[in-house]
Amino acid sequence: MAWIQLIAAGLLEIVWATAMKESAGFTRPIPTSITVLAMIASFALLAAAMKTLPLGTSYMIWTGIGAVGAFIAGAILFGEALTPLRIAAAVLIVAGMALMKIATPQG
Repeated sequence: MAWIQLIAAGLLEIVWATAMKESAGFTRPIPTSITVLAMIASFALLAAAMKTLPLGTSYMIWTGIGAVGAFIAGAILFGEALTPLRIAAAVLIVAGMALMKIATPQG
């Protein structure tokens, strides 16, 4: 259950990061509201996952999902560059998350 909470928290991090970009510096009410609500939900799920999972694992997976997800969202929604080096960086983040999952005792 903790891993499901952690993955959901990471997915919500993608939502709030994308909504924050759309908020135009918190000047647009709907994206701003989505940002705040998704942040609260993401932090709550992260906190719940941390009851069982180690801090380092939880935080790394949470930020990794958010970072790679925001990278993908930026490319799809905002036309951000998909250069070979940027893709390699994202692949390395995913590889690090997979290794961390393998190295962490079940929670």
